Amino acid sequence: MKKSILVLGTRGIPNIPGGVESHCQSLYPILAQKYDLDITVVARKPYVPYTESEYQGVKLKALPAVTNKSLEAPLHSLLAALYAIKQGVDIVHIHAIGPGLVTPILRLFGKKVIFTHHSQNYDHQKWGKLAKFILRLGEKFAMKYASEVIVISDFMQNLMSEKYGRNDTHLIFNGVHSAQLPQQDKIAGYLAKYDLKPRDYIIAVGRFSQEKGLNVLLEAFQSSGINKKLVLVGDSDHPTEYSEKLKASAKQTAGVILTGFLSGDELSSIFSQADTFVLPSFSEGLPIALLEAMSFSLPVIASDIPANKAVHLPNECYFPCGDSQKLASMLMVSVNHSRVNYDEYLKKYDWNVIAEQTYDIFSSLSFEKR
Repeated sequence: MKKSILVLGTRGIPNIPGGVESHCQSLYPILAQKYDLDITVVARKPYVPYTESEYQGVKLKALPAVTNKSLEAPLHSLLAALYAIKQGVDIVHIHAIGPGLVTPILRLFGKKVIFTHHSQNYDHQKWGKLAKFILRLGEKFAMKYASEVIVISDFMQNLMSEKYGRNDTHLIFNGVHSAQLPQQDKIAGYLAKYDLKPRDYIIAVGRFSQEKGLNVLLEAFQSSGINKKLVLVGDSDHPTEYSEKLKASAKQTAGVILTGFLSGDELSSIFSQADTFVLPSFSEGLPIALLEAMSFSLPVIASDIPANKAVHLPNECYFPCGDSQKLASMLMVSVNHSRVNYDEYLKKYDWNVIAEQTYDIFSSLSFEKR
């Protein structure tokens, strides 16, 4: 009989914006197909068009969710946990610290729980005191009660050891697919849609929330005077004062293009033809957008936060977090540089390797470890 695994903590797959969502969309089809696992990903109804569906061998189940940014993840995770208990699944794989709140409940009902720690979300500026308390509690519960814990960077592994004495965590990186470019006529069509030309623009990809630091990039672009456009790919899940102010400022700045969320061939086309990629974040887990930029061989500039530095790029790729003037000077130097070969960096971010490492953890539970 196949091992049954239920996944919670994501808005859903496929093609739903977000780092955890991209992670799940890449990982679980490989696990389902290569290792013959019975996997169900639980999604949040406001974000997906289905109640029940299937994606590349992975079952999809959408459950109701409130669209309150503080309560959405924990309340939906509670509903997903009750669903897992009712369905009698063998293993529950939880992603992110908000959903980690339900770990003790699942363990109380005899479920084996794997928890993947993606990011210290309580450091994000968008959260209020209550939300930060819930997120910290979710991290604490997950680290204390999960059967197995996965961390996605060596920085996070060391931190969890220091904070909670959890010294048995598994270091499994995020991954990136080999660059898959659409046909040239498709690329040309997508570029024309936004009045772009190859190598004629700087790109940033991310949610329009404070921790992504896109306002810092916008300020740097405004003061740099470089003869390039700036393409901001993304938006906010829920309109906020920050996101609305960012979009208003972008629309008033010459050369700035807002595309909204992109996916599939359109995202690949716009991403791959950029001159330079910038990641100005104040907080990250292990940024998939940065890995994707590297897969397209783009010159990259990133803030010097620990999560970004965990990729171990040359020092000249990093700027002091929040320093728009330093970023502006780096933009002036970086544009028009030749493509970069990141093959050696990307070897450890192979999704097939990541799937094998994750499967080994599923197997280690072996229906015995409690």
